[in-house]
Amino acid sequence: MSRVKTALRTPWFWAIIGIAVLLLINTIKNPAYLAVSVNPTTGMLTGNVLDILRVSAPIIMIALGMTFVIATKGIDLSVGSMMAVGGAVAMETLSTLNDPTSVGAMFTAIGLALALAIVLGAINGLLVAVVGLQPFISTLIMMMAARGIARVITDGQNTNATNEPFRQLANGQILGLPTSFVIAIAIVVIIALFMRRTALGLMIESIGINPHASRLAGIRPRPILFGVYILSAALASVGGLFSVSEVMTVSVSGTGNLMELDAILAVVIGGTSLAGGKFSILGSTIGALLIATLNKTVLFLGIPAAATPAFKALVIIVLVLLQSERVRSFAFGRSKTKGTPPGPPKPTVDRSAPVSKEKEVVA
Repeated sequence: MSRVKTALRTPWFWAIIGIAVLLLINTIKNPAYLAVSVNPTTGMLTGNVLDILRVSAPIIMIALGMTFVIATKGIDLSVGSMMAVGGAVAMETLSTLNDPTSVGAMFTAIGLALALAIVLGAINGLLVAVVGLQPFISTLIMMMAARGIARVITDGQNTNATNEPFRQLANGQILGLPTSFVIAIAIVVIIALFMRRTALGLMIESIGINPHASRLAGIRPRPILFGVYILSAALASVGGLFSVSEVMTVSVSGTGNLMELDAILAVVIGGTSLAGGKFSILGSTIGALLIATLNKTVLFLGIPAAATPAFKALVIIVLVLLQSERVRSFAFGRSKTKGTPPGPPKPTVDRSAPVSKEKEVVA
């Protein structure tokens, strides 16, 4: 029973409930929604669930990076543009090398995309940690600058390329699961182990709780802030690579557009506080899966594009309200007993005790 109560208080538990409800709605509309079959042409598994896992990989990447930035009481609004930069560098490199089957060309494109993202992430870290600009302002500037860099790289045109190893990042499978999802989960596990098995995770949380106190305790905030913004940019670039590898085309205005909002929502739904000081990697991952399921549900139900933001907002508001213990108590009829706290116990009088002789005489 205590485990059930603990689960109800866990924010990502309600994200799992949300995923289950969305899948149930889709299954009611089409009973074969969860079916998985083998594609006779490619020999790989196909199905809506696999599609959800595939599209969740970029969201998991940007949500993971955003988790650590928010844990330091910051925010990174440039992750969507970083996705566009990573995709633009990869597509431009592959189209220039023009070697459709070269694994070396794939790694060259990935390396250049990550290198540029690390440089841009370091600039974010410099503006926040050294110059002292607010993270909102710094990353807002970078959001516009990175989108402009992507346009410069591609001359403002949508760029496509042909490279089969790179295409397999999103369209291949490992043990029946999309390759991009497997890589994303592997990155999540590696970073989670590194954060929780070392003191780095506690240092990030301490900076978010009280930077001054953490400095007095011997923690240097600047290198850590540099690190989290570089990590966020690099993971966003990986998300951009996953995104463009699915269609082998980068759209300088469409790739990563408004993805920073999905990342923030995934992090918040997963239980990471926007006030900083704590983070949940598992929660952010589940939150990203919820966002991906929600996006696919919007398409599956045929909701008009104009009403899509309102539908997503409605679902997320319901989830956030369910995460509130006060709202759950009100909704399910549970209320705390109000009143004065219990006072000290009253002394008990033993009426069966014998009365002393002196009191008998006075009486």
